[in-house]
Amino acid sequence: MPEQEDEYTGSEPRYVISVAARMVGVQSHTLRYYEKIGIIEPQRSQGKIRLYSERDIALLRRVKSLLDDLGINLAGVEVILRLSSHVSELQRRLVEAEAELEKYRERDQI
Repeated sequence: MPEQEDEYTGSEPRYVISVAARMVGVQSHTLRYYEKIGIIEPQRSQGKIRLYSERDIALLRRVKSLLDDLGINLAGVEVILRLSSHVSELQRRLVEAEAELEKYRERDQI
């Protein structure tokens, strides 16, 4: 069952750096640089080979789009990614709080 979960979430590492770079449309050294500055953190095989997941590829495509299409610099991209992550976390917490509130409402109606 964990394999299905990884496939569904796109978190299974499956692409080596050269394939990931080709999929995103950048050079391998660009991906190494993104890792160095903390934009991406690919998983590593036992042999220390970088492996990228579908989720990583989606993030890298978003970074490339922000840089190329919108003209945002890397510092701006980092801020956008950090804020997006924070917003996602807040949305997740809001959904949890709403579900808990709904439980209390249902309990009080009984």
